[in-house]
Amino acid sequence: MHTLLPFLLAMIAAIVLLNMWAVKLKIAYPILLVVAGLLISFIPGLPVVKIDPDLIFFLFLPPLLFEAAWSISFKEMKKWWRIIGSFAFLVVFFTALSVALVSNHFIPGFTIALGFLLGGIVSPPDAVSTGAITKFVKIPRSTSAILEGESLLNDASSLIIFRFALVAVGTGQFIWQEATLNFLWMVGGGAGIGLLLAWLFVQAHKRLPTDAPSDIALTLIEPYFMYWIAEQLHSSGVLAVVSGGLFMSAKRLIFLNSTSRIKGYSVWESFVFILNGIVFLIIGLQLPEIVAGLRSEGIPLSTAIGYGLLVTGVLIAARMISAYAALIATLIFRPIATPHASSKRRRWLMPLLLGWTGMRGVVSLAAALAIPVSLSGQAFPHRDLILFITFVVILLTLLVQGLTLPYLIQRTHFFDDIFSEKKEELARKSIKHGLKQHVYKTLKNKYDNELNGHAVMEKFLKHWEERTDASDDSWMNEKTKSIFIELLESQRKYLSELNKDPAIDEELIRHQLYQIDLEEERLKIM
Repeated sequence: MHTLLPFLLAMIAAIVLLNMWAVKLKIAYPILLVVAGLLISFIPGLPVVKIDPDLIFFLFLPPLLFEAAWSISFKEMKKWWRIIGSFAFLVVFFTALSVALVSNHFIPGFTIALGFLLGGIVSPPDAVSTGAITKFVKIPRSTSAILEGESLLNDASSLIIFRFALVAVGTGQFIWQEATLNFLWMVGGGAGIGLLLAWLFVQAHKRLPTDAPSDIALTLIEPYFMYWIAEQLHSSGVLAVVSGGLFMSAKRLIFLNSTSRIKGYSVWESFVFILNGIVFLIIGLQLPEIVAGLRSEGIPLSTAIGYGLLVTGVLIAARMISAYAALIATLIFRPIATPHASSKRRRWLMPLLLGWTGMRGVVSLAAALAIPVSLSGQAFPHRDLILFITFVVILLTLLVQGLTLPYLIQRTHFFDDIFSEKKEELARKSIKHGLKQHVYKTLKNKYDNELNGHAVMEKFLKHWEERTDASDDSWMNEKTKSIFIELLESQRKYLSELNKDPAIDEELIRHQLYQIDLEEERLKIM
């Protein structure tokens, strides 16, 4: 423990420094972390980082998925649910099937079951990598919503494939009828369990006399409860966390006060950043041990690299084919649901972009490490080869696709006429103008008598969004403070109603709600 603790602290320090360097270089920090982990692993004398395969999912996935569900725009998910659903389920299955067939044909000793196991591991693109890479370029909200929504659901579908394939490898048989029933229970039961627990957690937050620290502490343990209970009932813990997180995200204004929301945002941002950083470093640190396992199996390193290149090519090709198939199907059956493009050429280039965003990362590593070391008293077949192929896939997709994606978007000017800073600024001004009108009407209708002869209130009526600190704090008595806080709550309701408009970007609404929370906190300390 005394040896491992300094190493873990050094890992966190390295994550912070590498992230700062990545921001300066304008590249995604997962790329630097993986490469750094690989380089660090060759330093002699470092302790070997080993994680119990039974705990890898439970330690990392629940909070990462929970935070992603809170961050995504559910409104955009509903808008693009057909594309998101096809990528999250059909594309994942098609990708896993492609990997299974190719690996069964080209890799000696690989059965179809092992191929599906590998396919389930490497099929889901990583949301963290995609988000970290696309933050340096501007893409439309519809595209980012599709990528974020897909990443939430494809984790569940790929892990379901992984679980069934693991059973098939262990038993040597696959019963379709039983698998179908199990699949329905895992999907429906997982979502239902997550929603039920989320409702109970919301009630607990509302009814218990919690403060900001206790609210934040509860949100940190809630995804673990959702995941664990669903898994104990042999359902999908991933879907439970995703569905529960989406439900609680939609209710955040009801059961969390402004203090809990502001402080919780900072805590969760730091917590998830550290978790992601540790996982990506572990990806690099695991390589020497995996290579040693390959040598024990008698597989040459060059041969294993060739298998990794083959599987990576299959993944990219399968995603490209799926992206174009999804566009064609949408144009035929639901042309109105096709993402906007300024020309036919750009519409047909859109799947190329979606296909090139398939970077792999946290979930693939977690699934690969979760493969049991032994099966029925014997070593799990080709475990080290599967781990090595997964590592090659993660490394190649991060380096090749991750480094070229921003360059591809910038060089092709693909979104220049779709994304407009001027358009976004006009939308922001429109929301602020609507808020001003809403505040003015509320003040005139409810507090007309208090306004007369009160200079500060009159000034607030005219310039509420631009007011400055007064030299004399005596004007802020309990009456005016209660009015101001009531106005802020009224603004939240106004923005919540405004968010129902499909044309309004939810990110702008959330930004304005965050500003209102900050304003309320400023009033509380006066």
